[in-house]
Amino acid sequence: MPVYVWKGINSYGEKRKGEVEAVDEAGARAQLRRLRIDNPKIKEKPKDLFENIALFQPKVTGKDIVIFTRQLSTMIDAGLPLVQCLQILAKQQDNSTFRKALMDIQTDVESGTTLADSMRKHTKIFDNLYANMIEAGELGGILDTILSRLANFKEKSMALQKKIKGAMTYPVICLAISLLILVVILVFVIPVFVEMFASLDSELPAITQLVVDMSDFVKGNFIYIGLGVMFCVYVFKKIYNTERGRFKLDAFFLRAPIVGPLIRKVAVAKFTRTLSTMLQSGVPILEALQVVAKTSGNMVIERSVYRVSDAIAEGRPIAEPLEETGVFPNMVVQMINVGESVGALDTMLEKIADFYDDEVDQAVENLTAMIEPLMMVFLGGMIGGLVVAMYLPIFQMAGNL
Repeated sequence: MPVYVWKGINSYGEKRKGEVEAVDEAGARAQLRRLRIDNPKIKEKPKDLFENIALFQPKVTGKDIVIFTRQLSTMIDAGLPLVQCLQILAKQQDNSTFRKALMDIQTDVESGTTLADSMRKHTKIFDNLYANMIEAGELGGILDTILSRLANFKEKSMALQKKIKGAMTYPVICLAISLLILVVILVFVIPVFVEMFASLDSELPAITQLVVDMSDFVKGNFIYIGLGVMFCVYVFKKIYNTERGRFKLDAFFLRAPIVGPLIRKVAVAKFTRTLSTMLQSGVPILEALQVVAKTSGNMVIERSVYRVSDAIAEGRPIAEPLEETGVFPNMVVQMINVGESVGALDTMLEKIADFYDDEVDQAVENLTAMIEPLMMVFLGGMIGGLVVAMYLPIFQMAGNL
């Protein structure tokens, strides 16, 4: 429906302005009369030239989804009809992409479609995990409870992602600065010394000659080096987008000496947290495992979870196939075995997730503490080595004199 921008005076004599959706201008004026707006000035809001181009539309963030989920849970718990809740939340939504999606969902729900099926039409905003839990809440008549659990789950998942990004940001920035410093020295500083060395008749030391050759190579092939880096990034992405390539790379990352243990702990925390939340919400375990596998983010973990799902479908308990995968630590397998034996698997999974959240915190702190001195040594060694290489001929000349 068209959107109309209006300005007017309310019944208290105060100036007001806003936007309303209506079929035509007459419908917009009728809405404003109900709001007791006198003599409003109305005009249709100009359309965004890029509204149908996805590239130029704002992305729906995890924070947007958490706020929406929390508000929807509160409104349903207060007894408001679902359609009215969606209408209110859509109107107050600042993100145009999210607002349009909520309006579409509202229309579908009004026509008799379930909330879960309506959300499945917007896979870029609501993933399978979200839609399946909503479906379980609708079937069990506990939608408000499920939404509250979803909001808590999303908040903890976002906190986990933030920790990982924070741990990776520092070394990436340091490495980028180091490479930039190296390029600046090779391209602009070393040539100044080369001109000075040209006046010397003596042969340059091997390390100095190596640095000079590096400088000449970078200066003469700067464009080709840049193109080569972009080509390598392109090839890496192409390989990672293939199933076999992604599996090999994910397996390599899991075995990596420094980041491997951290990746494994993050995977365990994410697996147990997601599975616990879905089981607590009433999602069948086989269906929950299928969703968990797709949202694992690691091909090795994904295939392992699929094998566990197949084993459970054959009647085996969950702990045995988990142990056979070799991906999950023995402590996790034993705790899951105990939880399954006493009929409290969801509770045990939640405890494991809490434990591994703390483990991830500690691992991130240890990684950051280890990276800082390594980066200092790398930067100092690189710059110090270049300085020594450039001043070595000068020291030799002074010694000869």
